[in-house]
Amino acid sequence: MASTADEFRIEKDFLGEVPVPAHAYYGIHTVRAAENFSVSGQRVHPELIRSLALVKQAAALANVEAGLLDPVIGNAIATAAAEVAEGAFADQFIVDAFQGGAGTSTNMNMNEVLANRAIELLGGKKGDYTVVDPLKHVNLSQSTNDVYPTALRVAAIRLLRPLTESVAALQCALQAKEAEFAGVLKVGRTQLQDATPITLGQEFSAWAEAMARDRWRLYKMEERLRQVNLGGTAVGTGMGADRRYIFTVIEKLRQLTGLGLARAENTVDPTQNADVFVEVSGLLKACATSLAKMAADMRLLGSGPEAGLAEISLPAVQAGSSIMPGKVNPVMTEMLTQVSYEIMAGDLAITLAAHAGQLELNAFLPLVAHHLLSGMTLLTNGLERFRQKCVKGIAANAERCKDLVSTSEGLATALVPHIGYSKACELLLKARSERRPLSEVVVESGLLSPDEANAIFSTEELTRPGIPGSRLIKSRTKRET
Repeated sequence: MASTADEFRIEKDFLGEVPVPAHAYYGIHTVRAAENFSVSGQRVHPELIRSLALVKQAAALANVEAGLLDPVIGNAIATAAAEVAEGAFADQFIVDAFQGGAGTSTNMNMNEVLANRAIELLGGKKGDYTVVDPLKHVNLSQSTNDVYPTALRVAAIRLLRPLTESVAALQCALQAKEAEFAGVLKVGRTQLQDATPITLGQEFSAWAEAMARDRWRLYKMEERLRQVNLGGTAVGTGMGADRRYIFTVIEKLRQLTGLGLARAENTVDPTQNADVFVEVSGLLKACATSLAKMAADMRLLGSGPEAGLAEISLPAVQAGSSIMPGKVNPVMTEMLTQVSYEIMAGDLAITLAAHAGQLELNAFLPLVAHHLLSGMTLLTNGLERFRQKCVKGIAANAERCKDLVSTSEGLATALVPHIGYSKACELLLKARSERRPLSEVVVESGLLSPDEANAIFSTEELTRPGIPGSRLIKSRTKRET
């Protein structure tokens, strides 16, 4: 059925005319971009939209204060921007995340939405840009090349804080398990072969320490992101922006965001260089690496339940098979592994995009923004689910750990200082062949008394620096002499 004239309004640019849905807050530039870049079906990250709205709000207020913009128009734009920053009109940001133009399409989408909302607030009709113009008024004193990188930094900081909290919460959960499992002696393994004993708590302590390092790295990231190029306009020189605006807009943005932002001393640098995002992404990748290793370890320790290691039990959160009754899979560790791999893949994309910038601008910041911000969101959500549905419910299979460690060759290492390497090997082979605990075989040999064997094979002695049992045995020898 043919559309009626009421369904569309006609907007013009220097390329010609384009019909725009009459109800839409966006305009011709957004429609063109939506058609040009309909490639992924993924929208620009909502936090980037909210942060860009805050930048636009700061710009409008700064332009008014500098006497460059009619207060009635400026305040309407600022009100519209505040609404978008709170999440309003989210469905009006329709441009694909994978867009050419260094973010110009996102900036124009924002300019048009704010202009039309401001027109509406002033009693006008959408598309009547004689009231509020997307470029003349909303984009006054700005360029995509300073507002977009600034918004990206603001968005990254705003997502960084909940991510840091999620890492801290996981660290605490792991430390709780460290304390809970402090007395569970188990086989240590190197290269997937039996090694000297360790406690299950000590294994959890290593994961907790890794998270502590990641927590500190993430905390320090914010410092890297605070310097912005707002006021630098097209290439960082500030041409086209009044000096009164330039030195006001940063203060306005600080007030609106509550962040310790600062204008870069050399605004040409952050306009063309994206290495700070590579650094931040690299730290996310470091965290993902630790998480992937931890998830793999937990999956291995929980393998079974009958034919695997089964030293721990992971919480059962869903049925694992459509054909095998009763099967439960370690799905939360699998989820975290995939999240980690996605972060690693995104890091490569960010690295390539940052490298591809040329001369005064990086045209590929939309790719950086997509992977950096979506990666932060993904990692935050993944950590929360993993902590709640996996780590908090992990249980130790203490008897299984005890059985495996009793005949492990790692125990023989503790005997070497007392009975020698060759004799320790001989007794280990005997214990294995007879499927008996090594402690029992060594006492039976007459080489050690039961008390001496108990001293050597105690959990405390086996899992701390020094020669297991040496103090007790030396003390007894001294008393006997």
